Amino acid sequence: MIRLVLFDIDGTLVQTGGAGMKAFTRAFAGEFNAHEGSERMKFAGRTDVSLVREFFKIHAIAETSENFARFFGRYVFWLDHFLGHSQTQTCPGVWEMLADIKSLPQPPLLGLLTGNIVLGAEIKLRHFDLWKEFSTGAFADDHENRDEIAAVAKQRGDRALGKKLRGEEVLVIGDTPLDIRCGRAIGAKVLAVATGGATLGELRQHQPDWTVHDLRGITAREVCS
Repeated sequence: MIRLVLFDIDGTLVQTGGAGMKAFTRAFAGEFNAHEGSERMKFAGRTDVSLVREFFKIHAIAETSENFARFFGRYVFWLDHFLGHSQTQTCPGVWEMLADIKSLPQPPLLGLLTGNIVLGAEIKLRHFDLWKEFSTGAFADDHENRDEIAAVAKQRGDRALGKKLRGEEVLVIGDTPLDIRCGRAIGAKVLAVATGGATLGELRQHQPDWTVHDLRGITAREVCS
């Protein structure tokens, strides 16, 4: 039985209309006068910290803690701005799945497993009134590597539940091959949804336990029992 469900955010829970990428670009332009390079970068499934580090390398900007703080201080401002000026929506079936999970006889703990920094995650999910739905989670503030973020998320779930969970008691829900990989890194079951950038076929190549077009295609009982 699943005791902890960990959701990715972008492309799994919500579609932000490119607000994150717009904020990324605007923050670098305004804070570092760096205007090119983001168009060559792949954002899906990455952590915010790894993306910023890559952009620093492109522009030969020192990878110091001060420069990371400068960037993220401006990024969250622009993220909030662009969310209010973009076409945004929750992914199909999200609210229904959350309600379905909560209705189980022994509902699992709901958490986040995301490459967003925690403030970025909160800004995004508050925009959709989703932040309150999650009791735990791990973020790019915890580690630059997505697999390590998964390990932190599981550890926090262990503490919240007061027991050390087996891998098969954890479910990771995500929309990219990197979500599948980080789920496997902690021995979790994985539900892959094709609501982000990856197709069903691309997701199936990485052998998740379940693959669906969107969360309307499966029930909480099917994945949590």
